[in-house]
Amino acid sequence: MSLVRFYPLSDVNILHRQMNRLFDELSNNWEQVPTIGNIPLELFDNGDNLTLKAVIPGINKDDIDISTTRQSIKIMGEFNQKAEEKENNYYISEFNYGKFERTITLPIAIKNNEVTADYNDGILTLNLPKVEEVKNKVVKVSLNSNNTVL
Repeated sequence: MSLVRFYPLSDVNILHRQMNRLFDELSNNWEQVPTIGNIPLELFDNGDNLTLKAVIPGINKDDIDISTTRQSIKIMGEFNQKAEEKENNYYISEFNYGKFERTITLPIAIKNNEVTADYNDGILTLNLPKVEEVKNKVVKVSLNSNNTVL
């Protein structure tokens, strides 16, 4: 008689790997907007607001499209090449032309109808006000279990 070891989680691990493979295959088939690289970002907390900064040099502010939800920000645009430059004979060109798109999932909910944007010197700055529920509220705890909000 042989001894067979029982690993109760081995079937779960196999299922996990199969599901990951399935989602990888599905995500590869989704139609995606061709992009020209990543836009460098900074996202930081200012207490009542989040601030998002994106470096997008050399683009007209009218060519930037920003959309928001309570949990995400989507920045899209296009770097256009001027028609007369295409006729020149280049020795080297490292500029990227084409559409870009970047979606950022936010760590906390924001008031997406109160977002403000500024574009100056190639830096896009978004001010993202937090919703009231996620702002830190100080609660004083007394010994008799009556809590009061400060």
